[in-house]
Amino acid sequence: MERQAERQAVQQAVQQAKEAFLSGRTRPLEFRLQQLQSLQRMITEKETEIATALKQDINRSQYDTPLLELIGIDNEIKLAIEKLAEWAARRPVEKTLLTLSDEVYVQPEPLGVVLIIGAWNYPWAVTLLPLVGAIAAGNAAVVKPSELSEHSSLLLRALLPRYLDMDLYPVVTGGVSETQELLRLRFDHIFFTGSSTVGKVVMEAAARHLTPVTLELGGKSPAYIDKNCNVTVACRRITWGKFINCGQTCIAPDYILCEPCIQGRVVECLRQTLLVKLTRQEFYGPDPKCSPDYGRIINQRHFTRVMGLMEGYAPVLGGQSDASQRYIAPTVLKDVPPHSRLMQEEIFGPLLPIVTVSDMDDAISFINEREKPLALYIFCSDKKAVNRMMEATTSGGVTVNDVMMHYSLNSLPFGGVGHSGMGRYHGKHTFDQLSHHKACMVRSLAMEHVNLARYPPQDRRRARRARMALKSPLIDMSKRTLVWAVVATVLGCGLFITLLIILLIAAGLNCTCWYWRGFYN
Repeated sequence: MERQAERQAVQQAVQQAKEAFLSGRTRPLEFRLQQLQSLQRMITEKETEIATALKQDINRSQYDTPLLELIGIDNEIKLAIEKLAEWAARRPVEKTLLTLSDEVYVQPEPLGVVLIIGAWNYPWAVTLLPLVGAIAAGNAAVVKPSELSEHSSLLLRALLPRYLDMDLYPVVTGGVSETQELLRLRFDHIFFTGSSTVGKVVMEAAARHLTPVTLELGGKSPAYIDKNCNVTVACRRITWGKFINCGQTCIAPDYILCEPCIQGRVVECLRQTLLVKLTRQEFYGPDPKCSPDYGRIINQRHFTRVMGLMEGYAPVLGGQSDASQRYIAPTVLKDVPPHSRLMQEEIFGPLLPIVTVSDMDDAISFINEREKPLALYIFCSDKKAVNRMMEATTSGGVTVNDVMMHYSLNSLPFGGVGHSGMGRYHGKHTFDQLSHHKACMVRSLAMEHVNLARYPPQDRRRARRARMALKSPLIDMSKRTLVWAVVATVLGCGLFITLLIILLIAAGLNCTCWYWRGFYN
């Protein structure tokens, strides 16, 4: 009976969202703006409660929550509010000779009802950032936060109906059974953030309904350190990106690639960054377990999994653990074999292996022999070498001489490639990802003589005219609009051809005399 009640609750939430969307109230931009402003108000007013929930879930520092999640959400909402009218407007496109007098444009329109399945490591950012785009694009959205971040999930379920339209944006909580029930139903788009394993399940379920998907997955993102760069700075930035959130970040540097001659130096720089005071600051001090800035593994299952990856290795730094607190110290391992278990799966924890390569070319080969990563980090002062590595590898994103910062810029698309995901989001990219771009052409019933060449019965002369028209170049209508208006008016009137050719050449447009002669002969 309980299972049946859960299924009915899920089905009812989805049905309500569909009916609310079909009512048309998401279409006006004013409604979308109002919902975005309400969401922004929620983030501002409930920052303390959100920080408390994250402290309970993963021991997140109260100072890290705004930096890692809430500021990014607020920036995303501000951008959407500012740019919504521009994003949702018609987008004129280039024309051809046959469509000069037509109105042709791309019209973004809502997809319908979107399913957003969030993740537990950044439960607010990876759930609400897609929601911002879904609202801006005029969709309804069913929100499914991860059950593993239990306190954040329950808080989101309590807060969202207070600020947003509860029919259009319902929150479905629960575990695997609720997610399976959602995936059994039909949506217009599914946006999933999580592991590649679950991503395959989501894609398989979506395929049954031909539902498009955005999969934000993960993978093993390498950090290559060139021997001639500033190793101290490189290690400090890698240390921050690797161990923040206790290593539970999809774009954290998963492992380091460097030449054997600097491996010892890399280890020492990592040690100094973690344990020694730098500019009157410490990362986590002599005992990270006592640091308010160091997190915990999300649950016991993941704790056991991460600890299992260390079996058979003697850490050169860290390695301490406490199962009762799900604590694993920042840990560095060197001389890790490329085919070890540690190098076969995404670590998603505070373990940092170092793999040695002979040079940059060897590092490129190492990366290309494996699945395409979500992010690639290159620490190198030689621009030519950096460009060579960027051109020779494929990854979802690249940051040079830092880690993870490309995620913070919402003008850049964020997403994976191949095994690390598909689709992209952030800023306008989310709006476009969750919109249908409808091709529109509006023609007049006048000037029918222009179309005669395409109608039967065909002969050589008509075929030549049709061929010349179809092979015409694309014309940018944003320039020389007046000239093209004249062209559209007198098209087909041979008296004006010479004058038009002169005008076109004078206007600097790429139309040759032979082309026009061929069309009208």
